Parts: sequence; structure tokens; C-alpha cells
Amino acid sequence: MNMALLMILLFFLLSLYLGFRARKGKQMSFEQWAVGGRSFGTLLVFLLMAGENFTTYTFLGASGAAYGLGGPTIYVFSALCYIVMYWVSPIVWRYGKEHRLLTQSDFFQSKYNSPALGVLAAVVGVVSMVPYLVLQLKGLGIIVSEASYGLISPTVAVWIGMLSVAFYVMVSGIHGSAWTAVIKDIVMLVVIVFVALYLPYHYYGGLKPMFQAIDVAKPGFLLVPDKGLSVSWYISTCILFAFGASMWPHMYSAIFTSRTESALRKNAALTPLYQLVLVLVLFIGFTAILQLPGLQGPDMDLALFKMAKNVFDPWFVGVIGAAGILAALVPSSLLLMAAATLLSKNVYKVWKPQTTDDQLARITRWLVPVIALICLYFTFHGRKTIITLLIMAYGFVTQLFPALVFSLLRKNVLTLQGAFSGIIAGVVVVGYVTVTNMTMDKVFPFFPQAVKDLDIGIVALIVNVIVSLAVSMATRHVDLGKREQANATV
Repeated sequence: MNMALLMILLFFLLSLYLGFRARKGKQMSFEQWAVGGRSFGTLLVFLLMAGENFTTYTFLGASGAAYGLGGPTIYVFSALCYIVMYWVSPIVWRYGKEHRLLTQSDFFQSKYNSPALGVLAAVVGVVSMVPYLVLQLKGLGIIVSEASYGLISPTVAVWIGMLSVAFYVMVSGIHGSAWTAVIKDIVMLVVIVFVALYLPYHYYGGLKPMFQAIDVAKPGFLLVPDKGLSVSWYISTCILFAFGASMWPHMYSAIFTSRTESALRKNAALTPLYQLVLVLVLFIGFTAILQLPGLQGPDMDLALFKMAKNVFDPWFVGVIGAAGILAALVPSSLLLMAAATLLSKNVYKVWKPQTTDDQLARITRWLVPVIALICLYFTFHGRKTIITLLIMAYGFVTQLFPALVFSLLRKNVLTLQGAFSGIIAGVVVVGYVTVTNMTMDKVFPFFPQAVKDLDIGIVALIVNVIVSLAVSMATRHVDLGKREQANATV
């Protein structure tokens, strides 16, 4: 066993130990398993929510994107999402605590008094999370294979990683995710800060000489272009990212774990500073531009490990690999748990309303390995379509945002029918746009360049809002009649 593999194994075993030990001394009721008994303090909430910035996609994809795209890659650092979360998450937490909610779908079901809308939100959420999980697994396989110098195949790594996570999620629930996030964020921060600063100094003598060398070799590469990935594309992408980032179902699990709403505000205020570490990840990709010329396609995502193997001793390559493994395990555990909870509580229980909480807890736990096996299937058979699915998934989950925002108003102008129709319309547009590779340039060829460069997801959101408001106006009297009837029954 070489030193790299030994370091990977040590950190992997440490993460499993923390995952299993997290349940010690706790009566693992369904609420305790799903949202930690709503008892997490500021630090654990911060690590659960802020730590979502660091996934295998960030670890491999951000450096690879910097290598291939240059300046426009700065979109990965977008603080707008935390402005949305600063105002939205405390309100969601307050409402969730009052009504004892456990999932994002519970929120929609309660706000619109409709189990059907809860089912729709659950389906959209699960469909969105599966490709996100698959991406983590693909990244896990690549990281372990590269960091172990090929001693462990990607297939073996994915099987071991996913089944191990599924097991400790079944046992410890969100407690396991929280305590594993502690070691994950410590290791990730140390590795990223050191590697991102060391490599430019090793190859160029500093950050400034690195950027000067790139600018000479590839003039304009570090700038945002006038067409394509332009300023208008950047702004629209950041706006959509801000809306979508606050709609992932596993983020609601993290919100409901908080002991106080002030912890959520502190998290949203501090996370943009924490997210600056993502900029350092870009430095790794920029370093590789001149040192590893000619990388194409998926090979661009390997820039980090290719340089690490050339510069560092095997034991430290193993530490980098261990950081990447942790970046896969923690988000995967949250995603698995959230998907299982949505399917049991917001789909199965609607079909079988007589299900008790104890039965629901057992069903949810056993859904975890089922979802894990489904994700393993798509990991090995999804091929290149997973990136397309991820783009579609992000677009899907963003379509829940208008119904959420309107529900937070003192007087919600959306009816149940309006919210339902808007979500479906937005999802249909996203699906069509993704499958046909439609762009604003194709839809509006005669519009100014700034409009043609907008993210096409803007169109889906606009369609969503228009359909929601139009259907709500047409069905307001029906919705009011149902509410009056419900009140009279009560």
C-alpha cells in the first residue's frame, strides 16, 4: 500500500467513524433523524449549509472550468444567493418550527393547503437531486482513482463510497452529515488554500507573474468577452443561481435543524467570506493553463491532480484525494437523506395517510439504500448525458422559487392552481430548452447582443410567473370558495 492510498483510507475511516458516532446518546426519532431535533447551533448549521459550496463538482469542475473558460468562470463565486437566503431562510425556519415541518415539500403543502402540490414539489426535488448525486459519485471515482495512482478503480471507489454513506445515513441521519462536515471543511480549507497559493508560486513565482504570463500567451482569456459568456450572461446566470441555490430540498433539511433563526442570518452573512475560497480553486486551473497545455473535455477536470502528482509527494497527493472524497461524501449523505424523506413523507404518506411516524421512519431509512442503488445505476450507465441532466435539474428546482416567494407575502396572490400550473410550465420549458439546446440567440435572433447572451433559464422563470399569475386570476373565486369551505368545516 503506497502512502497516497494510506492517507485516503485513514480519512475515509475517520469520516465513517464520525458518521456512526454522531447518533451516540440520542433517541433517533424521525424528527431527530431528519432535522436533528431542531437543535443545531450556529457552527453546525454553518458547516451544513456553507459547506455545500465544496462538492466534487467544485473540487474538480471549478479548476477545470477556469482552465477552459478563463475569466467568465468567476460566476462560481456569487454572493447573491446568500442575500436571498438571508431574508428567506429565517422566515421558512419560523414557519417550519411553528408547523413542525421536516421537508421542503411540507412547506409547500402547508402554505397552499394541498398534499398534491407537496407531491409535485417532492417529485421535482427528487428528480433534481438524483443527477446531482450521480455527479458526486462520478467525481468520487475520478478522485480516488487519480489520488491512489490507479490502485483503486473508479468503479470500486464509487461502490464503497456510496454504500458506506448509505449505511451511516440510515443509522445517524443528519447528525452523521453534520459531524462529517466538520472534518470535511477543515481538510478542504487547508488543502485548497495551500495548493492554490503554492502552485502559482512554484511555477511562476507568484500570482501576478502567473496572470501576466497567461495574458501574454492568451490575450483576453482572463477577461469577460463582449459576446457569448458576456456581462449580461454573467449577471443573468448569477441571478438564476441565487434563486436556484435556495431551492435545493436538502438545504431545507439544514434550515430546519437550526435551534434559532439568528443562526441562519449569521450563516448567510458570513458565507460569502467563506466562499472566497472558491476563487482560490480557480487559481489552480489558471496555473495549469500554461503548464498542462492541450487538455480537452473531461481531462480539463484532472488539471489539479496532474499538477499535484508532478509537484507533491505521494502522501500529500493522498491528502488532496482525501479532501476530494470528503467533498463527495457529505453532500451525498444530505442528498440521500432529503430524497428518502421526500419520497416517504410527501409521496408515500399521501398515498397511505394512515402510516404512523414509526412506520414512516422505517420506510425512510430503507429508501436510503434503494435511492443509493438507483444513483449507482445511473453513475455507471448515464454516460455523458449526466451533465445535460444536471443543467436540467438546476432549472427544474429553480421553478419552485416563484411559488415560494409569493407564499411569503402577507397576501399571497397565487392560488393553488396558479402555483401548480406555473411550476409545471416552467419545468416543461426547462426540459424543452435543455433537450433542444435552445438559446436566447436562437429564440430572439434580432434582439441586441446583451439580450441574446442572457441565460435561457430567465425565459423559463418568466413563463412560470406569467402562467402562475394568469391562472391565479382565472381561478381566484374557486380557490377562495375552497378556503371558505375549509374554514367552515374547521
